[in-house]
Amino acid sequence: MATPPETEAPPPALPYGTPDAPRIAVRGEAHLEVDPEIGRIGITVASRGKDRRSALEDLTRRNTTALDLVKSYGDAVERLETGAFSVRPELTKHGRGERIRTYHGTVHLTAELTDFTALGELTTRLADLDLTRVDGPWWDLRPDSPAHRRAREQAVREAVQRAREYAAALGTSLAALVELADIGAEDGGPHPMQAASRMRTMAFAESAESAEDTAAALDLEPERQHIYAQVNARFTMRPPQL
Repeated sequence: MATPPETEAPPPALPYGTPDAPRIAVRGEAHLEVDPEIGRIGITVASRGKDRRSALEDLTRRNTTALDLVKSYGDAVERLETGAFSVRPELTKHGRGERIRTYHGTVHLTAELTDFTALGELTTRLADLDLTRVDGPWWDLRPDSPAHRRAREQAVREAVQRAREYAAALGTSLAALVELADIGAEDGGPHPMQAASRMRTMAFAESAESAEDTAAALDLEPERQHIYAQVNARFTMRPPQL
């Protein structure tokens, strides 16, 4: 006996009110523009060598120099991480067989700073190192930033105010809160609040032949962060006299 095909469960019915307890459903939204709390840069250290050992030793030395420079900024550095590392051969383009021309080494670092004056100085000093590239900065907020809480609170207050205005238009007032939910909380959608950080990228590289005296610190203008929060709210209100 064939089993009937599975069917998706119908979506839950919306909670409608009654004449004695009419319901109001509203959405509360908030948009905050705040200063960033951290600045992040990507650092790529490179090396070249005629053989694998020399490329690796050169990369190790340059990596140590870059790490020591970042660590010298102390408490201004909130996080320092090493990412991908590679040492690869470069083959000659002509001739028979596989002949190795040179070896290339790279290591990627990520640094997060809370002092943006120090970040500008560090960015310039890193870019002044041999075969070193700096990308960024990317501005952001901490995951536990108070700005996120302020946005949520503002969205809730906006929902309550909107519901009160609807009730007042009917000549009545709110009675009770029935439900309060993030947008998408019921259907597993993405969290409604996010920091929309427009990323500004700059890259720097300096070769040994063009190295000069230490350059002036880069003047950075932190980019404001945009935070959004949305909630759904349902209330009951006292029966209006229509």
